[in-house]
Amino acid sequence: QVQLAESGGGLVQPGGSQRLSCAISMTDFRRAAVGWYRQAPGKRREWVASISATGIANYGDSVKGRFTISRDDAENTVYLQMTSLKPEDTAVYYCKTGLHWGQGTQVTVSS
Repeated sequence: QVQLAESGGGLVQPGGSQRLSCAISMTDFRRAAVGWYRQAPGKRREWVASISATGIANYGDSVKGRFTISRDDAENTVYLQMTSLKPEDTAVYYCKTGLHWGQGTQVTVSS
C-alpha cells in the first residue's frame, strides 16, 4: 500500500518562501520518481516539478528558477522549496508517485 502525505502549506506573502513536504510510505522508495503538481480554482491540474530516483530534477516553466525539488531517501520524503512566491502560485499542491496521489496541501500567496 502506497500512501503520500503532503504538509507545509499555508498563507504566505508575495515574495515570500514556503517549503512543502511529501512523506511517502512505500517499499523501495529509493527507486521511485516523485512529482509535485498543483491545481488552482477553476484550472486544470498542472505539473510543477519532478525528481528521479537518482536525484535528477525537472521543472515547469512557470516555476523554474524559483522552486527546488529535493529528496531525502533516509526519511522517505520529497520536498518542494518555493521562493519568490507570486499570487498566481496559489493552489492546492499535490505529490504523486506512480499512480498514487496525496491529499494535497493548500498554498495561498496573498498580502
